[in-house]
Amino acid sequence: MADRIPSALTPAVKTIREVVPTGIATIDTVLDGGLPVGAVTEMIGAECSGRTALALSFVAQVTKAERVCAWIDVSNALSPESAAASGIDLKRLLWVRCGVQPASQPASSSQDTFVLPEQYLAPPAAKRGLHGGGFGPHPRTETKGLSDGVSGLLRRDVVAPRCAEPQRRIQVERDAVEPYTFQPSKRHPLSPHTAKPWSRIEQALRVTDLLLQAGGFSAIVLDLGSIAPEYVSRIPLATWFRYGTAAERSRTSVLLLTQHACSKSSAGLVLRLQAGPPFSGESTVLVGLERHIEVSRQRFTEVSANVVPFHKSPQRASGADWQSKTVWAGIR
Repeated sequence: MADRIPSALTPAVKTIREVVPTGIATIDTVLDGGLPVGAVTEMIGAECSGRTALALSFVAQVTKAERVCAWIDVSNALSPESAAASGIDLKRLLWVRCGVQPASQPASSSQDTFVLPEQYLAPPAAKRGLHGGGFGPHPRTETKGLSDGVSGLLRRDVVAPRCAEPQRRIQVERDAVEPYTFQPSKRHPLSPHTAKPWSRIEQALRVTDLLLQAGGFSAIVLDLGSIAPEYVSRIPLATWFRYGTAAERSRTSVLLLTQHACSKSSAGLVLRLQAGPPFSGESTVLVGLERHIEVSRQRFTEVSANVVPFHKSPQRASGADWQSKTVWAGIR
């Protein structure tokens, strides 16, 4: 069999991808250098778990090498001040804000009705006669409501005799007014943050497809961290497989920030982050937070020697602790 088909009994060579350092020494040691190039890296964690801080540090390292990156912000949660404080060159970062109205267009609707001011309108001609000198409606219509108007003028409190002695006032019961309930119309839709995020997710996925097909971006960050897991989990698995194939072809590092694992086997590297206790140092001011990272899946690693020793070799730790400092405490 080996003579007829040489490749039948030959194992396939394992692909070792190029990595880019994240800028955090402890994480680079665990990941054997950094995040892989040409693959999808999924960072899973809750709020304040450090996924955004790790992504900012990675993008800062890429922009320092004079490369272009893209940040697809689904929930409009990225702070440019924090990105600049992390060392990112904002001139080399494309920030895509999903579900945000442009500045030139108002939030309501572009189809506004035009109303001419009254000062530019000619006043109507004065009509004479009982009912307009023959130009008005029929006299019968002019007397409608006259009896009600006269009876309103002849109320008891109006025609009652007045004297110096205080009179007892009759309190008139007022009609109860129902509270007004706001009903949003079609012309004035709700804010994208209050409605369901289907449109923003669809826009983010389309933008990611366009950027991967266009090429030229060394790193693309798809921030879905602020979207609930029940919405993100409905994205088809074929989408992540297509992103992984396109990233391998264009040699782009795709970072996926989520709260729940959704890329499955399409991701080349899966990291789980957890938030730790805060540390203040010697002062009472908050300096930063303790973080913990765990490698759940890593496909592209170096192959060890083919010789299997009798004793078990020491295993490399798959987790590490790191600290993310605040902006006023300085760069990490």
